[in-house]
Amino acid sequence: MFDKTFTTCLWFDTEAEAAASFYTSVFKDSKLGRVTHHGEAGPHPAGSVMTVEFELNGQKFVALNGGPMFTFNEAVSIQVPCADQDEIDYYWAKLTEGGGEEGPCGWLKDRYGLSWQVGSPELIDLVTDPDPVKAKRATEAMYAMKKIDLAALRKAHSGA
Repeated sequence: MFDKTFTTCLWFDTEAEAAASFYTSVFKDSKLGRVTHHGEAGPHPAGSVMTVEFELNGQKFVALNGGPMFTFNEAVSIQVPCADQDEIDYYWAKLTEGGGEEGPCGWLKDRYGLSWQVGSPELIDLVTDPDPVKAKRATEAMYAMKKIDLAALRKAHSGA
């Protein structure tokens, strides 16, 4: 049967295979799939990797070695919902290792330049609290953070 689920295509210069291997090493519920290679028709050398299919937490991706014409930017990011601070710390450390960059408010770029948002549903609850004073305190605390610190957000939210 034809699979109608969406697949996110990530364009790399030549790092598709390395990136797919890296991402599947970070996420426990992940797997590598089919790897395709360029043929004699090009545009890259015959036998070089063209695409790598992979899955992270049930989300399908394909990494494409498309060349240097396009690069990632912050207009698109992948959200990583974390159950607790330990998960936030784990994903933050793994995704920034090897040349990643920390950004504001739980955003980061990995070593390939792909943007990720590492946070928690609790973060959203705190910054959208129906009490505008609590929400403002939590939001202001979040704006001062790089990696999300749930304990600090809770403290700001409560006014402590």
